[in-house]
Amino acid sequence: MSGTHRTHRTTTADRADRTTAVARTVTDILQPRNTLLVGMLAVGVASAGDWTGLPWGFLGALCAGLVPAGYIEWERRRGTWGDRHVVDRTQRAPIFLVILGSLGTGALIMVLGNAPAGILTAMISLWAMTIVLLAVNTVWKISVDASVASAVVALLCVVHSPWWLAAGVPTLAVCWSRVALRYHSVAQTVAGASLGAATAAGFLFD
Repeated sequence: MSGTHRTHRTTTADRADRTTAVARTVTDILQPRNTLLVGMLAVGVASAGDWTGLPWGFLGALCAGLVPAGYIEWERRRGTWGDRHVVDRTQRAPIFLVILGSLGTGALIMVLGNAPAGILTAMISLWAMTIVLLAVNTVWKISVDASVASAVVALLCVVHSPWWLAAGVPTLAVCWSRVALRYHSVAQTVAGASLGAATAAGFLFD
């Protein structure tokens, strides 16, 4: 009986390890930097109606995802945070401020450069989403990864095609991974995804 119990515990532990490994792979591949890079490039093309929107999309990806990711990596190397996830909610405010500044700068460049309306609206919508994330984060650890994943899907559905709703599957995968890794509760990922989906509302004023 003792051997059976040990085998059962080992099997359970192995299963938990595999789940954690899969969840970490999902959350790393679909992290905001990567999701925004693909998503904003697609938004840029859809907004312009052709490939001339790619540079604007890349600017959007740079300001929304790559610059903040670079800042996080810089602080991580300095020892400020253990990894890119910054699991301590109280340490996240500087990240949000960098995102707001970067998005605001990108939006200003787009205005001055007469960028397609769709990509500019996406930038402003993401800026508004970040304001809400910053406010909520002061009292509750809402999921940023879920917000970004959902926002990209919502924006692409508006500027490109409702078929992008199929990308909701990766969004669900992101939510699952955050819960599986114990970075967030189910409620925190649902709230984050709901906030991300609300970014599409920005196009009502476009």
